[in-house]
Amino acid sequence: VTLHLNPISSVHIHQKPLVFLLNSPLPLVWKLKTERLAPGVRRVFFVSLGSVVQFETGNFSLSAETEEKLFPEKNEHLLQWAQKEYGAVTSFTELKISRNIYIKVGE
Repeated sequence: VTLHLNPISSVHIHQKPLVFLLNSPLPLVWKLKTERLAPGVRRVFFVSLGSVVQFETGNFSLSAETEEKLFPEKNEHLLQWAQKEYGAVTSFTELKISRNIYIKVGE
């Protein structure tokens, strides 16, 4: 699955830390494609067990962290866990089948 990340239209370059929970019932390779995300900013990708994140060539991967995590099974529990762990959830998306996911990050 390719995860496309770019800032909302009102933000020229996104310069804030991000945390992503990438959960799947089966192990996946998450391919990351980014546009206009500032280098050197901490971005964390938690993935379900057996999954990996592949970064594009460039320096984005130097400030990104990937960690395998055993997530709660149901989406409601995953959302509650994320809210408890991080205090807020700005976006939650559930897809049954997808090759590409487009996420706009910003304020």
